[in-house]
Amino acid sequence: MVALFGREFSRREVAGHAGSLSQFAGVRLSTLADGLERGIRMLEFRSGTGLMFSVLVDRAMDIATCEYRGLPIGWHSPSGFRHPGLHEYEGEHGFAWQRSFSGLLVTCGLDHILFPDEAPAEHYFYPARQSITNTVHGRISTIPGRLSGYGERWEGDRCFLWAEGVMTQAAVFAEDLELVRRIEIEVGTNRIHLNDVVRNRGFNPTPHMYCYHINVGHPVLDAGSRYLAPIADVVWAAHDGDNYRAQGVGYHTLGGPQAGFYEQGWQHELAADAEGLCSVALVNDRLGIGFEVTTRKDQFPCMYEWQDLQAGHYAVGIEPSTHHVLGAAEARRRGEAIMLEGGETRRYDTVLSILPDAEAIAAAEAAIVGVARQPADPYPRPSYNFRPLRQGSRTSS
Repeated sequence: MVALFGREFSRREVAGHAGSLSQFAGVRLSTLADGLERGIRMLEFRSGTGLMFSVLVDRAMDIATCEYRGLPIGWHSPSGFRHPGLHEYEGEHGFAWQRSFSGLLVTCGLDHILFPDEAPAEHYFYPARQSITNTVHGRISTIPGRLSGYGERWEGDRCFLWAEGVMTQAAVFAEDLELVRRIEIEVGTNRIHLNDVVRNRGFNPTPHMYCYHINVGHPVLDAGSRYLAPIADVVWAAHDGDNYRAQGVGYHTLGGPQAGFYEQGWQHELAADAEGLCSVALVNDRLGIGFEVTTRKDQFPCMYEWQDLQAGHYAVGIEPSTHHVLGAAEARRRGEAIMLEGGETRRYDTVLSILPDAEAIAAAEAAIVGVARQPADPYPRPSYNFRPLRQGSRTSS
């Protein structure tokens, strides 16, 4: 049955109440037509609950805008949703990525995440190229997708909205990687299902790193908003040392926008539930709204928390990752680099959920606390215990 407007409808009853499902819910393709966004294809999803989100087909099928009953969830940066044709991958010493960084979901990878890096390239068997230059968070987020399809799918009296696309990151004598992304949401629900498969289409072993930069903005983020997670250990803090408490914002309770705020970041070791799932949420108790990210520990063993409370930016990032925050070079040194063999794939299954009221927030918090109770101290001293990652693949030297 389809849950709409406080009652349950069969498929025939939905059809009887309107000439088209699109009156209540649906997915629609359009093209943005002005400014930096001009020419980007966009899919707009409406689930029928008041949840609306847009998928940028020409930017890795990432999620841009997300709103619930008119209340913004996703973050919009000053850079806007820039057309990928305007992007310079290696500009500004690898930091030009920040000129295309905006939206609820920004995908990082496919062969590199975190800061710029010079990676060895001998596994591509081309002596003229000794290394690969990697920019901040890799190339995938500004690669256009080939749209495989989108629409609605009925399973009996249940209806699902979906879209699927393929992004290719490849070069001659370098990587040949493919991301197949499928996004689904059941009509009448607030849970977005994100299913990604990364495949090495080539024949040479190829590095793989992957991360989601999931960015929540105001008003879910506000002074007093809380970060909830089953934190077994606080592993690392970018600002540890004499300045750890200087800005007055710990990992758990957020502050308002501050002029001159320096970004803060943590890596948390999360405990998983009996099904191997880890859930992290940002909640605003005053408004009775929250946003939750659920990942699989075996797919994303690491979790970062990013705080950019600088006035004019103002975002918090929930960032599941395949690797420690130490970076690509350290992953190679520690034997934790993932090398995909020719034809090998990796799968990632994630759920993004709206917590629409105080009851949903309380239920999510109880479930998280039931897995692990996070530190009461907002400034826990990092352990720097970067646990070995058993990636199950060969490493490059």
